[in-house]
Amino acid sequence: MIRRLALAAGLLAAPAMAHHHLPAQGVLLAQAGHDGHGAAPQAAASSPSTRAFEAANMKMHRDMEIPFTGDADRDFAAAMIPHHQGAIDMARIQLRYGRDPRMRKMAEAIIAAQEKEIAELRAFLAAKPGE
Repeated sequence: MIRRLALAAGLLAAPAMAHHHLPAQGVLLAQAGHDGHGAAPQAAASSPSTRAFEAANMKMHRDMEIPFTGDADRDFAAAMIPHHQGAIDMARIQLRYGRDPRMRKMAEAIIAAQEKEIAELRAFLAAKPGE
């Protein structure tokens, strides 16, 4: 469901996510004339929402650079927290700048779902300290 919401909101078509999480989609975006590195047309690049999305995307990817432990469960939980936080940050940008009621509703649903999952991931990590 979250994947469907994110696709509808355009979150999974974000350039960096296309390269890091959806290689086939990244190829399609590149073939469609998208360079895959967040380059926006001139008018969009000067938009406050575009600048906010770019900053949120950069922060998410920076925060996902975790030291991997070799424990797939722990590494998954630790990496998913900033990934979900990135979705929350993008949804908040949508609420700040977006006007479409459907997208606003979706952004609110994404925030609620991702906050719940972050809490679950943190609880998992707290219950499994330093293993």
